[in-house]
Amino acid sequence: MPLVPALDPAAVVELAAELLPRFRTERQRLDRIDKYMRGQHAGPYTPKSASKEYKLLAERARTNLLPLVVSGVAQALYVSNFQRSDGTPGRGWAHWQANRMDARQTAIHRAALTYGTAYVLVLPGVDPLTKVSMPVIRGVSPRRMIAAWDDPADDDWPRYVLRVDPAPGGGWALRLYDATHVYYLSADRGDGITFVRAEWHGAGVCPVIAFRALPDLEGRVLGEVEPLIDSQDRLNQTIFDLLVSQSFGSFAIRYVTGMAPEVDADGKPRPLAVDARRLLMAADPDTRFGQLDGANLSPLLESADASMRHMAVISQTPASDLLGQLANLSAEALAAARDGQTRKRTEYETGFGENWEQVLQLASAVAGDEEGARETAAEVRWRDMEARSLSQIVDALGKAATMLGIPPEALWSRIPGVTQTEVNEWKALRRDSDPLAALADTLDRQARPTGTAGAHDGGEAG
Repeated sequence: MPLVPALDPAAVVELAAELLPRFRTERQRLDRIDKYMRGQHAGPYTPKSASKEYKLLAERARTNLLPLVVSGVAQALYVSNFQRSDGTPGRGWAHWQANRMDARQTAIHRAALTYGTAYVLVLPGVDPLTKVSMPVIRGVSPRRMIAAWDDPADDDWPRYVLRVDPAPGGGWALRLYDATHVYYLSADRGDGITFVRAEWHGAGVCPVIAFRALPDLEGRVLGEVEPLIDSQDRLNQTIFDLLVSQSFGSFAIRYVTGMAPEVDADGKPRPLAVDARRLLMAADPDTRFGQLDGANLSPLLESADASMRHMAVISQTPASDLLGQLANLSAEALAAARDGQTRKRTEYETGFGENWEQVLQLASAVAGDEEGARETAAEVRWRDMEARSLSQIVDALGKAATMLGIPPEALWSRIPGVTQTEVNEWKALRRDSDPLAALADTLDRQARPTGTAGAHDGGEAG
C-alpha cells in the first residue's frame, strides 16, 4: 500500500499543462542540435539565382564533423565496475548486469554529450526471462522528457519529470513522475489533457536521474554540439567555395586567336582536336595560341584546414582526429596532443560517475535492498582507454608493485580491456595455485561450525 496519497487528478493535469509548453520550447532547441548531428545543416550561402549545379554543390559541401567530436569523448567513456572501498563489487552492480547496461550506457553518454542532458529512469519491473521482480533501468532521450527542479544546480533529484511520447492513434501519451507515483495522461493536438490513472512506484524520490554535461552554478548545460554549430556552418561555406572553384575554375583553358575555325556540312564550327599526340599549327603568322591558367585551390584548402583547427580548439578535440593527419610523434608528444581531450573526459567521468552511482543506489532502493541504497562509499570504475602499448602498462604496473609494495592483485584491474569478471577469475586461480592459501581456506572451513549439525543436536535434545 502506498504511504503517500497520489496527487489530485486536477493538480496532475495542471502540472502537465505547465510543463508541456516548456517541453516544446526545449524540444525546438534540441531538434536543431539533432539535425546538425545527423548532417541536416542550414547549408552554405548561395545566390537566389543559383543554378542546379550550384545547388548540387551546396548539398555536397556539407562536411559533418560534429559526430567525430562527440565520438572522441563517448568512445572513451565505459563504466567497467562498481566497487566498494575494499575492492569488492557494490550491491548495485547486479542490477547493472541484469539490465545489460554494459551496452546501454553508450547511448546515454552520447545523448548527454550531444544535447547536454540525458535521462535515466529506474522503476520496478520484471525480468522477461525469469519473471522475477527486478528494477528496470532505461535511458530516455531529452527530446522526450523534461525535468522541473527546485534548484537545478544543487538538487540531486528533480521535483517532477514529464515524459512525452507519440500516441498510436495521434496526440501524445504523457507520464508525469513525482516522488511517489507515475501519472498517466493523454493530450490531443490542441493541448487538451486528460487524466488516465496513477500508479505508485515506491522509489521514495522522483525516479529519474539527469545526466547533465558540465552544468554551471545556474544549472545550465550546452553539450558538445551546440557551441560548434557556427564553426560547422563556416566549414561548410569554405568547402562550398572550394567545390565551386574546383568545378568551374580549376582547369586550364586554351585559346586561339587569328584563325578561322573549320565548319562541318551544316556550317557549324568544329572544335579543334587537341590531345597529347597533336600539335597546333597555323599558316597565318598573326595566329596566337595561349592558355588561361586554372584557379589556385591552395588558399581554399588552407582555409578549410583552418576551420577544422578552430573547431578542434573550441571542442578540445585533437586536430589529428578532424584533419586525419598524424606525424611520427613520440609517446610524450602524442599524450600532450591529446591532453585537452583527456582533461575534458576526466571532467565528464567525474560528473557521470556520480550519476551512475545515483542510478545504482536507486535501483537497490527499488529492489528493497536498504543496504545497497545506503552504499554511498562505493564508486564506479571507468575503463582505461588511453592509447598506450601493453608492454608500457605492464612495465609501469610491475614497477608500482615492486618499488611501492602494492599487491599485484590490486593492479590487475588497471590493465586496459580487463573486466572485473576476469580479475575475479585470476584471483580464484591464484588462490587455487597457492598451497598456503588453499591450506588456510581448508582450515577455515574446518573451524567454521556447521549449522546443520547444531540443529540436529538441538532436535535430539528436544
